[in-house]
Formats: sequence, structure tokens, C-alpha cells
Amino acid sequence: MYLLGISAFYHDSAAALIRDGEIVAAAQEERFTRKKHDHRFPIHAARYCLKEAGIGPGDLEAAVFYEKPLAKFERLLETYLAYAPAGFSSFLMAMQLWLKEKLYIGEIIGRELGRPHLKVLYAEHHESHLASAFFPSPFSEAAVMSIDGVGEWSTTALGIGRNERLELLSEIKFPHSLGLLYSAFTYYTGFKVNSGEYKVMGLAPYGEPKYANTILDHLMDLKEDGSFRMNMDYFNYPAGLTMTNERFHRLFGGPPREPESQLTQKEMDLARSVQAVTEEIMIRLARTAHRQTGMRHLCLAGGVALNCVANGRILRECSFDDIWIQPAAGDAGSALGAALAVWHRQYSGRREPPVSGEPAGGSLKPGGSLKPGGSLKAGAGLDLQRGSFLGPAYSNAEIEAFLLARNLPYRKFLVTGGNTGGNTGGDTGVAGDTGDTGRGEALVDHVAGLLESGAVVGWFHGRMEFGPRALGSRSILGDPRSPAMQATMNLKIKFRESFRPFAPSVLAEHVNEYFELDRPSPYMLLVAGIQKSRRREMTAEEQARWGIGKLNAVRSDIPAVTHVDYSARIQTVHRETNPRYHALIDAFRRRTGCAVLVNTSFNVRGEPIVCSPEDAYRCFMRTNMDYLVLEDCVLSKAEQPPLENDTDWKKEFELD
Repeated sequence: MYLLGISAFYHDSAAALIRDGEIVAAAQEERFTRKKHDHRFPIHAARYCLKEAGIGPGDLEAAVFYEKPLAKFERLLETYLAYAPAGFSSFLMAMQLWLKEKLYIGEIIGRELGRPHLKVLYAEHHESHLASAFFPSPFSEAAVMSIDGVGEWSTTALGIGRNERLELLSEIKFPHSLGLLYSAFTYYTGFKVNSGEYKVMGLAPYGEPKYANTILDHLMDLKEDGSFRMNMDYFNYPAGLTMTNERFHRLFGGPPREPESQLTQKEMDLARSVQAVTEEIMIRLARTAHRQTGMRHLCLAGGVALNCVANGRILRECSFDDIWIQPAAGDAGSALGAALAVWHRQYSGRREPPVSGEPAGGSLKPGGSLKPGGSLKAGAGLDLQRGSFLGPAYSNAEIEAFLLARNLPYRKFLVTGGNTGGNTGGDTGVAGDTGDTGRGEALVDHVAGLLESGAVVGWFHGRMEFGPRALGSRSILGDPRSPAMQATMNLKIKFRESFRPFAPSVLAEHVNEYFELDRPSPYMLLVAGIQKSRRREMTAEEQARWGIGKLNAVRSDIPAVTHVDYSARIQTVHRETNPRYHALIDAFRRRTGCAVLVNTSFNVRGEPIVCSPEDAYRCFMRTNMDYLVLEDCVLSKAEQPPLENDTDWKKEFELD
């Protein structure tokens, strides 16, 4: 039985396909349309999912939408009536969209998929989030929390999952929303709402929590159990076109920062303050979840669950044995959650976690480490989401067809022995196993050598990741030992703000040698400290620096992935879920003694992560990357012809 989950018409539209409860495919629409946070119906993502399964729309049992449109419409009407006559212009804009499309979701889904009478079912927004958190997790039972902006009415939901069942225990309702509080400060500090929240999190360590008490004294009433009510006298989002109002602006000393203008210490202090308040609320909610449910494990979803700093504190400071966070924790992941919720609720589907009661990757005792070079226990590094590699993959034949059609020079690393040609203008092929075993010794050793020399490498391999993090399938890689690598990648590759930190990819069996982390973190959703033995003590002058002045000091022997507070957003890489990426890092370790690489998403500022070989090549040519690896093919920037008329290229590899 096939169910197609759909999230659409707000932001980050996505589609996900399950077969008898097993996840087959999932992808965000933005990856295909190249429109960041694309909110439109995810027709390209849906077609990809069907193609991956080898089925057509006629084979679907049903499509499942991630929320209930009529309930959400009711909330909008009640809110606008409560604030009338304020918000009239916002009301007119919203009604045009609702009366034109959002009230006719079922008809739209059937029409877009070419099956007008397709059965369309619905899940509640936070049911979709809770289901996306629990059902793919490795736990047979767990407390489950969803925290985001708002769905129909709920903004925070606490539940309990047992095998195939989800039970809602409590919720906080609109307009009281931790997600919208964070977005209000995102807006006020000059970043884009629903996009720039992670910038606020990255900016926070440069500031001091000077405004935390102001937030707690004036903007909200926070209870010991984590529940809260917000003072709506300071906010404009319920019925207006902005997040904050003049009273908010007076409280914090002036109007919002103009986007793209100079960042000041004020914005850094505001970021630190709202981050501190967010962490405190999430910790209180998690402690309440543990107390009320008695569960050993916690699952998280909703956009706020992407706050990996708060996640790290929950893991360290709360009483759960382990936590699992949905890799696509925002609305994109709700497409998957909606399908899973209906499968278990309506079709009584069975569920068997890969390691009952154990965390993904296997739990490590505090202070312990996975044995270097040793294999993990059965199921280690695995959950029902399989590393979240759920998007499209491209064969070497497809990649070479693309390169040959444009006469692009490349070097091919062959699967079988012998030095044969098969490229245009590049070196002859090099023997080496580049199959799915992940060994590919010749290829990974060659790329490891490039990284050791200081090159920045675009890495395109296997199925694309589902969720906002690049996990070694669509990644840009560098040497973490280089003090200049962070600035190089931010300014010359990503074209983004210099304060933004980069994440480390570390071999799972070596994680404890580098970071204060006693377990795997396969989805880059936990922050932990750099091991003290690797830290460099700051000089008096360096310690006295403020704000962005903190940036350029070398803080450890892996400075490119060490944030200014000695923290890192960690991805552990497992042989079981991404064997070739694991082999690459291991080859780098054998060359350098360092089992870590800099890993950032394969895109530039303002664009989605690349999906196809064509996307990857364009990004490669538009930046100062040195090399591009497309499966078994390696391209050198120095050998490439100028990129001309790139917007006129025919998209021969589009899925539709």
C-alpha cells in the first residue's frame, strides 16, 4: 500500500512516499524548482517520489495532506475578527489565497497528480510533526514534542509514542508560540522570517544575554513547567504584515535593523538573549515531558527542533537516556509525518524499530568512545529514516552524458581495473572500486589528497538528503585544520556573512576524541563542546575582544569548525548509512591524522542545496571551489571552460 504525504502552501513544500509504512522517498520542492523555500504544490517532488518507487498516481491508496485546512481557516477568521479593524490589509491578502486555492486542497492534489478522484486524507499539523518525530525513530516508546510557529491552533504539543500509537497529552495554542517569538527577533535583527532563524542562532555566541530578563519580564509569562503566555501588546503577527510593533521597538531601543546593513553589538546581544530564553523554555518543556511520561527517550520535531544548541543542552541537562530529532524537523518533514500518521492511525500499520529501545547509532557511556576502526553494533547509525538519504541519485552514465554533451574535461575513476579513457580532455581513468561498498580507494584517496593540500571540494554522491542539512551527499568540503578555511568558505564559496560557523563531519568511531559527545549525532542536530585537550587558550587580548572581533582567533587544532564559544554542530558519519563519505574521511585521517572534515551544504547564499549534476556544476563554476566530484568523476576548476549562457542551458535531466 502506497501513501503519498504532501506539505504545501506555506513554506518548504515537500512530498514523501511510504510503502506499507516503509519510507521510500522524500524531497523538498525547492530542490527541483531552484526557488528557496518554495511553497507551491510540490509536483516535482511528488513525481520524483513516484518515479523512485516505479509507480504512477493510479497505484496510490491515498494522498495525505499535512494539516486540516478548514481548522486553519477557522483560526485565521477568529484571529482577524478578534483584532479587527486592525490587520484589514493582511486579511485581504490572506483571503485571496484561501478562497482561490487553500480551501480546495483535495481538488488541487487530484488535479496536479493527474488523478482527479484520488482519495485525499488529512492529518493535523502537530500530529504530522509528532508522527515524523516518533515513527522513524529507533525507539519502541518515547515522549514526543513538537515546537514550531503554528499549525491550525497548536504551537507546542507534547505526546507519547508507543509502537504504532501516538497519544497527545497537552498543547500550547496560538498566539502563544515559541517559534513565533524566535521569528519576531529574527525579523527585528534584520533577517528573513522562516529562513534566517539559524543565522540568529549562529550569531548568538558573539553577544551577551543582556535582554533575556527584558523578554521574560515584558514579552511573556513563563511557568516552571515550560508553558507560557505571550504579551501580545508587543507583537503584530496575529493579524499584521510584520512580526513586531512600535511598542516592541521602543522596548528594545529603536526600529528593526535594515536587512543587509551593518551588524552591531545590539543584534548580537539580542540574538544571545532570545537564544537563552528559547533554551530555557525547551529545557523546562523537556523536563516536564520526562516527568509526565516517565519515558527514557525523547523525540523532537517542529521548526524549533532545528535549534541544535538547545537540543544539545536537553541531551546534557535533562534526564532522558537519549533523544532523536527528525532531520527534516520543519514543515517539509510534515509530509512524511502525515503519511506515517495515517498509515498507523487509519490503516493499523505495523512498526518495528531497528533497535528497540536503543538510540540511533548505539548509545555510548559518558566519557566512552566507539572503538576506532571497530564496527558498530547491529543497527548502529540506523533508524527507520536510513540516514535521511531519500532524494534523487544520478548514475555515472547520466553524469558522463551531461559532461560529454558540454565537452567538459574530467577525470574518471573506474569501477573495474585498467586505465581506459572515457572522458573529454581529462586524464585517463584510474582503477579503483567505486561501487556501493563505499571503498573506492583510488577516488577517495585522490580527493583526500586534494583536501589535505587546502583545496575546497564540491562532493556530489548518492541520494540527496531530505531536510535542511547536507550530510555528505550534497556537500562542500574542506580541511578543518586550516585557520583560514572558515573565512574562505564563507566569503569566497558561500557568499554569506562571515560570522556563520561551519559544521564538522567526524567518523562516528572517533567522535569522542574531538568533541564532548558520548553518542552519535548523524543528522547534525546536536551541538557539543570541543574536547578541552584540543582547545587553545586565548590570550588576554583575544579574551577582551567583543562581537565579531572574536571571530579570527584560533581556538583549537580544528579551528575551521570551532565556534567562538568552543562549540561545534556535529555530524557523526557512519559506514552503514554513507559508506563512501565515511571512506573519504577515513582516507583523510590516514593522510593527516585528522578524522574530521568541514562540511557545509552544496549551495550559495539564497539558493537551495543542489539536486542534479547540472545544479552542482553551475554552483561549482559560480564560486571559488577548486574541485568538483560527481560520483566517480573529478573536475578541476583550472581545466574548465568559461561558463557562458548558463541560464539558457536545457535542463535535460529534469524529472518531469
